[in-house]
Amino acid sequence: MQPFQVHIPDADIEELRRRLTQTRWPDLVDVGWERGAPLSYIKELAEYWRDDFDWRAQESLINQYPQFTTEIGGDTIHFLHVRSPEPDATPMLITHGWPGTPFEFLDVIGPLTDPRAHGGDPADAFHLVIPSLPGFGLSGPTKTTGWDLGRIAFAWTQLMAGLGYEKYVAQGGDIGAFTSLLLGVMDAPHLLGVHVNLLQTNLSGEPGEEETLTDDDRTRLARSDYFMSQLAGPMTMQSMRPHVIGYMVNDSPVSQLAYLLEMFRWWAQTEKLPEDAVARDRMLAHISLFWFTATGGSAAQAHYELKPYLPINTLIGRSPTIEVPVGVAVYPGALFHPVRSLAERDFKQIVHWKELERGGHFSAMEEPDLFVDDVREFGRTLKSL
Repeated sequence: MQPFQVHIPDADIEELRRRLTQTRWPDLVDVGWERGAPLSYIKELAEYWRDDFDWRAQESLINQYPQFTTEIGGDTIHFLHVRSPEPDATPMLITHGWPGTPFEFLDVIGPLTDPRAHGGDPADAFHLVIPSLPGFGLSGPTKTTGWDLGRIAFAWTQLMAGLGYEKYVAQGGDIGAFTSLLLGVMDAPHLLGVHVNLLQTNLSGEPGEEETLTDDDRTRLARSDYFMSQLAGPMTMQSMRPHVIGYMVNDSPVSQLAYLLEMFRWWAQTEKLPEDAVARDRMLAHISLFWFTATGGSAAQAHYELKPYLPINTLIGRSPTIEVPVGVAVYPGALFHPVRSLAERDFKQIVHWKELERGGHFSAMEEPDLFVDDVREFGRTLKSL
């Protein structure tokens, strides 16, 4: 494990500005967001990215925390390892999803690791391990294929063991949620509990199960159908032809900008602009990291590797039985709204279930205070068991 700091060369920053200046813009009619990001908005945001956005300020935000790289399974894994000043803090592994990076968690690291300094109870403190998924951001492009869910989860067991943690909590959303739940099976002896901020629940296909659903349950399951019909285009494309996306986003910063902006617009909880949910500079820091590390294409491989677990293949079927304690945070803007009775069918100890009033796919960036409060509450529940 080697200490690491982010430092993008000046030449790369200038190259980004040059490419933004030389963008060949399409001739599109501004008709709102229903056909993709409006030309006028993308032009304005690209100009801001080129002339006003301060990447060095974003670098300094992440570089205030200890970072490391290591090699697992033939590929580089980048991770933040932020130990709490409280010696009896609970270790927690946080895994992001797509299109995610550890930049998602910069606003929650301080309150989670040092609640005493943020007006909280020091008994709620966590030691945090926050890896970048293989092929994402600071982990760099992958050199090997086959990073399916089991391989990622196994790599995380090696990472936590290498850091000396005998017991820990696994937390995640999106791919991070699937990974955390699988850790609840693969590494159960070392798991104190699993907390997810995205959960997909499905009918199993068994006779009579559908008749047990309430009207609210049916509304929640319809959310999955809405996601598949209206919001799953990027995931579907990447699960079939990820190289096509790679060529596009690796060659044009505006392509990278417009592509990821779709997720900030439609997967975050916002009715108008993406930056109504996530601050403009944080959003651009996120997008910049994919650009500077040339990992837009390798991150797109994730859905190809994870195809068996995706909603396009799993709208019917059960999750693996998980016996460790599970906590579920349900954000109103999340891609799926889980049905508790179906979750209880598969998870034997749901000890925490919270319906939040705000937030979507990027919950730690959109609503950091709610995220922190919910994770702390889950941690207190685990200690009370």
